[in-house]
Amino acid sequence: MVKKARIMASRRHKFSKPKSKADTREEINSQVDQFLQQKGEIQQVKMGESGLQDGKYNTSHLGFIEPKKERTPLNDVIAEMQQRNAAKKPQTTPEKTKRPKKKIIYDDFGEPIRWVWEDE
Repeated sequence: MVKKARIMASRRHKFSKPKSKADTREEINSQVDQFLQQKGEIQQVKMGESGLQDGKYNTSHLGFIEPKKERTPLNDVIAEMQQRNAAKKPQTTPEKTKRPKKKIIYDDFGEPIRWVWEDE
């Protein structure tokens, strides 16, 4: 019984509530206050300056630096491929072989009498 109580107690404390946004804000504010109390200094930076390296943007992170390249028109190649595909004969589906079908013969009272194989 004691062992069962220990297991139940350990299960109760295993899962705690997730942090709320208010708790997270409070934690961040306390960390900032603690930093300032330890003679920490917050620098004011102009908007966009933190992304610059030596006063310039880091060009390795920019996606579209190169000018747009010319595309090779392939209309004649596509037309040729479509002609070849149209020239091919469509595949014919093979006809199903007709197999005999099992049919039930009933008597006058609707009771089954026998099975008969019937060709279609």
